[in-house]
Amino acid sequence: MKSFIAFTKKEFVESLRTLRVFVLAIVFIFFGVTSPLTAKILPELINSMELGDDLKITLPEPSALDSWAQFFKNVGQTGMLTLIIIFCGITANELSRGTLINLLTKGMKRHTVILSKFLSASVLWTASYLLCLGICYAYTEYIWADDVIYNAFSAFLSLWLFGEFLISLLILGGILLKNFYGSLFTCFGVIIAMSLLNIIPYVNKYNPIILASDTLNLLSSQKSVSDFIPAIIVCTCGIVLLLVISIVTFNKKQL
Repeated sequence: MKSFIAFTKKEFVESLRTLRVFVLAIVFIFFGVTSPLTAKILPELINSMELGDDLKITLPEPSALDSWAQFFKNVGQTGMLTLIIIFCGITANELSRGTLINLLTKGMKRHTVILSKFLSASVLWTASYLLCLGICYAYTEYIWADDVIYNAFSAFLSLWLFGEFLISLLILGGILLKNFYGSLFTCFGVIIAMSLLNIIPYVNKYNPIILASDTLNLLSSQKSVSDFIPAIIVCTCGIVLLLVISIVTFNKKQL
């Protein structure tokens, strides 16, 4: 336990030194602020445009749902891309540089490395996500206080869970290929594969990618929580399985 705590502290210190914390905070604060503001201002700008010959585009009044649509679009796409870039070297960098050899030869268990890296990355991702969510919620409530959204907890939990899945995938990719690009390509390869599988109707409800791409339908009550439970279960089991495979593979890997 002492080695786990010490290595986790080292991971947080490294995140500060490499500016991971600040980059994540800045990006997600930006999304938290701009999501409701974009939903509020963009229709007004478009409605004020005149295209000539009495042609004018008229959009309906924005609502809280439009703000959350921007939130899920920003975090589910650019936010996840930021997460991948920030953490794609979380295991690959140390394996390629050989900086773990001294620690492991002194008795630290290999599974400690994997679990510690997953915990530290999860804490940073969770803190950034909650910061973004809190800011967006505050602005949305201020602008559209009377609007109602549905299944909020399940929708926000689903998007967070997919971020956890990406972190575990990046850890495994770094162990398998021992370099930055290998971790990156592994993650994008799985995302592309899941996107292609999402075309199949039967597979759709079990596909974790819907947790990042389809959650707005929960807030609008077009879909129910039960529609997402299979994907949530598969995603949770996938995280555990990826971590187990990472530990087993790392135990057998020569540094």
